[in-house]
Amino acid sequence: MTHDEGHLRLLSIFHYVLGALAGLAGLFPLLPIIDLTGVMNEISPNMGSTPEMEEPWLALNLTYWSAILVASAITVAAWIFTSLVIATGRFLSQRRHYRFCLAMAVIECIFQPFGTVLGLFTLIVLMRDSVKHLFSAGESPDSPEPALT
Repeated sequence: MTHDEGHLRLLSIFHYVLGALAGLAGLFPLLPIIDLTGVMNEISPNMGSTPEMEEPWLALNLTYWSAILVASAITVAAWIFTSLVIATGRFLSQRRHYRFCLAMAVIECIFQPFGTVLGLFTLIVLMRDSVKHLFSAGESPDSPEPALT
């Protein structure tokens, strides 16, 4: 195993670790929803029983569903990022999809502190000519990449 292969192997492992941490962090926006659901279940029998209470109940209900929508969107975005980071780790270990790995390294730099460190190290390693050669050796020029359907 050469020096570059060892670096790519370590980067691949760290991408798996960062993906696991991002997936776990993606669950945290759902915690307030669980707490808010308990509050809504507790106060729902007391609200909306009289015409004077109908308007505050509606506002509270809209707030509740808005919070669910925002938390769900954040969670889905975090899980998409998680799957992309894990795919990057896989591609680094297989020495495939050089441009994808390079783009993900740049995107990872946004997510401080771990993503920044991992993204910078990934960029440093991927910019080496010897690593570019490893990636080009893994992809044969005769076989085009499969098209997404």
